[in-house]
Amino acid sequence: MKIFITGGLPDLLARLWHHLSRRRKRQFVLLLGLMLASAFAEVVSLGAVLPFIGILTAPDALFNRPIVAEVAQAWGITSADQLVLPLTIAFAAAALVAGATRLLLLWASTRLAYACGADLSIEAYRRTLYQPYWVHVARNSSEVISGINKVGAAVNVLHNLTTLISSFALLLAITIALIAIDPVVAMLAILCFGTSYGLITWVSRRRLYRNSQCIAYESTQVIKALQEGLGGIRDVLLDGTQPVYCDIYRQADHPSRRASGNNIFISQSPRYVMEALGMILIAALAYGLSHQTGGVATALPVLGALALGAQRLLPAL
Repeated sequence: MKIFITGGLPDLLARLWHHLSRRRKRQFVLLLGLMLASAFAEVVSLGAVLPFIGILTAPDALFNRPIVAEVAQAWGITSADQLVLPLTIAFAAAALVAGATRLLLLWASTRLAYACGADLSIEAYRRTLYQPYWVHVARNSSEVISGINKVGAAVNVLHNLTTLISSFALLLAITIALIAIDPVVAMLAILCFGTSYGLITWVSRRRLYRNSQCIAYESTQVIKALQEGLGGIRDVLLDGTQPVYCDIYRQADHPSRRASGNNIFISQSPRYVMEALGMILIAALAYGLSHQTGGVATALPVLGALALGAQRLLPAL
């Protein structure tokens, strides 16, 4: 079951998709629908920020808007003060629904990815057992064990793929919503964040590739060292060659764990840089919007929507 190939990510994904059962493929299609629902819920919660902050900072200005006035009249609301509680409840409900949808999406995508991983692992082991005897004799068992264990890499690919698709859908939906609120400010923020993350990706991709090659190779060497040392433990004890096998194991295990640690650092470090950049950007936008007509009171709803949108965009990016 050769799914770990060197043809690049598209070829790998095509092979993985080919080896999935019809049931798993249907579940992936349903998961795509859940991703769209989650993106829509996030847009609704983002849109609810504008009237909520508006009713707190400038209630009369919001109440005099034609759409708000029509809705208020239909609900029997005669003053701006009576809108505070309904809009607060609406904002809280939208945030709750968006959070629940995101939580459901995380549960479904994780469960599906690891269920697919179990299917692939079982199939890889089954095909290995059905190989002819001469194949088993000619092949080192450490390669077989390591290969089956590396199905976990396929699980990570599937899980990251679902995260990528859901993040892209969320990114697109929030981008459209922010552009509808304030096109200039939204495009400036997206350009700033997008360029920063694009630069980070370009700088780190080669290191990630080298680390992944190191992990793939050294994990096989670790299993080989364990089998040789423990399989011939009688000779090891008699010859006193424990230091030799410990050194072989150390030379394989240390580079693999160092590469894994480097990957974790690369994946988590951009968050802190982007959070600082986001705070600087929000401060600059607040300064610029405060000098427009209406002052800070008029700018607060837009700033609130942009701040919430940035808070949603950063994990998606």
